[in-house]
Amino acid sequence: MRLLKIDDNDEFSLVEHFGAAIPPYAILSHTWGPPTEEVSCKDLMEDTGHEKSGFAKLAFCAKMAAYNGLQHFWADVACIDKSSSAELSEAINSMFRWYKEAARCYVYMSDVTMDPFNIHSARERRTGGFRESRWFTRGWTLQELIAPASVYFYSREEHLLGTRSSLKHEIHEVTGIPLKVLQERSMDGFTADERLSWALGRETTREEDMAYALLGLMDIHMPLIYGEGRTKAFNRMLKEITEELMTNKSNTDSSCVVS
Repeated sequence: MRLLKIDDNDEFSLVEHFGAAIPPYAILSHTWGPPTEEVSCKDLMEDTGHEKSGFAKLAFCAKMAAYNGLQHFWADVACIDKSSSAELSEAINSMFRWYKEAARCYVYMSDVTMDPFNIHSARERRTGGFRESRWFTRGWTLQELIAPASVYFYSREEHLLGTRSSLKHEIHEVTGIPLKVLQERSMDGFTADERLSWALGRETTREEDMAYALLGLMDIHMPLIYGEGRTKAFNRMLKEITEELMTNKSNTDSSCVVS
């Protein structure tokens, strides 16, 4: 797993860790801006990209991670070498787990503004633009909302809007995700159809990604085939779900026979 490590000067650079050697880390959730303004893995390897507008999100995550006593953080835009199809496939199939195992998840809502000195109530300040954020319309952010142990939402000015727990009712109203899932992070008891319904109205830039972004929620893995189109990607995913259900049922039936 490639992470960003924060040094004593509050700067950061890429490092790699594997298996049990992965240190505690924070993780960033965000919506992408123009591709030319996002800081890539290549940029960081070459120590460039500081002038790009997307660098501010990485600096924000580094600052929050350090504040919470964490020396490492992960951000999809900078930690995945997307020029490697093998690495991209591994990352997408592992992403739900990476968010689940993160110590903290910081959501940077670049389209939500908050004036802490506004005369309106604190709750109105927090949720005024929160419900309309583009973050709730993107395919990838669904797993980023559900998987982490703790999720903190921040405005463009880096003001804390609230947490998944404190804003659970607003999030439920916007997304339709049951409060039980938002509170307990457990999807046990929810069918594949119910989980898929939480993605309705969401979009991804590449059409196949709308299926690939749901792999973690479905608890399945499958290879990525960019160019296959959205329909074929979803059909492959549904086939994997069906096969997984049949395998689980077969194992359960066998267990009953043995017992």
